[in-house]
Amino acid sequence: MTQRPPLPPFTPESAAAKVRLAEDAWNSRDPERVALAYTPDSRWRNRSEFLAGRPAIVAFLARKWATELDYRLIKELWGLKDNRIAVRFQYEWRDAAGAFFRSYGNEQWEFDGNGLMRRREASINDVAITEGERRFLWPLGPRPADHPGLEELGM
Repeated sequence: MTQRPPLPPFTPESAAAKVRLAEDAWNSRDPERVALAYTPDSRWRNRSEFLAGRPAIVAFLARKWATELDYRLIKELWGLKDNRIAVRFQYEWRDAAGAFFRSYGNEQWEFDGNGLMRRREASINDVAITEGERRFLWPLGPRPADHPGLEELGM
């Protein structure tokens, strides 16, 4: 079985590293890459959708990033216990008509002993913003190391 360090049980440092690895993967907008962080039978709840397994995750993410254009995400550690991590996040995107949005949410993650996520529960709300209200302006891809996180941005 493939391992995806850091492995549980998590410390504050290892959990923060796990969160940043997830953020970087999601900012790649590569569904296949992102899906490798999940167990083959991983279960998800994303808003009102329920998914099971990597093929469903790949299909969901491909559909998501086909409509959420210019996607840029910041995740932050919110809490942890043993093999579970709680995360808060925000991401900005635009639709095909050019309208901008900021999506706010939280996730609860549960990992197996190999560091693969076997369960993801996500609650997300979208707020329309103007182009001038955008704060996530780095080039597409991973957030630069010197770009502030949510806390530093006052978000």
